This record gives sequence, C-alpha cells and structure tokens, in this order.
Amino acid sequence: MARPRQIDQELVQKAQTVVAQATDLQELRAAQAVLLPALLGTTLEQTASLLGVGRATVHRLQARFRERSSSGCFVSRQRGGRRRALMSIEEERAFLAPWVEQAKGGGVLVISVLRAALAQRLGRPVVASVAYRLLARHGWRKVAPDTRHPKSDLQIQEDWEKNSPKRWVPC
Repeated sequence: MARPRQIDQELVQKAQTVVAQATDLQELRAAQAVLLPALLGTTLEQTASLLGVGRATVHRLQARFRERSSSGCFVSRQRGGRRRALMSIEEERAFLAPWVEQAKGGGVLVISVLRAALAQRLGRPVVASVAYRLLARHGWRKVAPDTRHPKSDLQIQEDWEKNSPKRWVPC
C-alpha cells in the first residue's frame, strides 16, 4: 500500500502565488505540478496528462519547486552547455595553435596525428569523432581537392587525346 500523500499548505500557497505571477513556462508547470495533486487530488499519471509531460517529469517538477521554494529563488535553470567537455575552449584553441600555423602555410592536417596528440594531451584514448568535432567547433572544415591539377594544360591534354595510339583492337 502506498503511503498517504503529505500536502504542505505553505507550499500550496507559494505555488498559488507563483501561478498568479509566473513569467516562465517552466515556473508555471512546476507550480501546477504541485497544485493539481494538492487541490484536485490527481495522481501523478493524471497530472502528467494534464500538463502534457511524463509521469517522472511531474515528480521532477515537484521536487524542483520544493527546492526553489525553500531557497526563495524561482529562476529556472536551463540545461545545456558542454557538461562533458574534455578541455575548455581556450585550452582547445591553444592545442590547435601549432596546426593553425601549419595550415596557413598550406600544409595538410592529418587527423591521425592530431588525434594521437590529443590523446597524449588528455592522457586517455580518443576516438576520431572527438577530433573531428573539435575541429568543427573551431570552424575548421574539409577542403576537397580541386577537380584538376593547377599546372595542367588543357591544350596539351586535347592534343594527346587526338594523337594517342589506339590500343583497342576489334575482334
């Protein structure tokens, strides 16, 4: 048997004031996640369907509202950012600096060499996609080779095609 729900009247009053003054959707949803079960006696599933979220999200919203109401801060925290970054952006720039100089001189960047240097810098193995994402993050792109050689001469090529010996022999 589930334990009976404990409804804190002070929390309900705070939720009512937040609903009346809400300027943010997340703020409003968190307050509604507290009010609906308290005032209407809805279950988590019913509250989730009314709010248009999942059952687990209702519990998360309620916990977040309780946490914020105790601290008095109803500013929403946004998810995002580089939570699993291996290096900061400045460290990445400093790491790529030698390759920038090489690329400015017309050199070709070999990803296996960059990846090995990155693995050595981090002290752990690194897959190729990490190196490619690092380069993309700093605006590097793949430059495809040209369709023809810069020193080729179109006239000489046409003359060779006209005067080349025929190797095809009919049966």
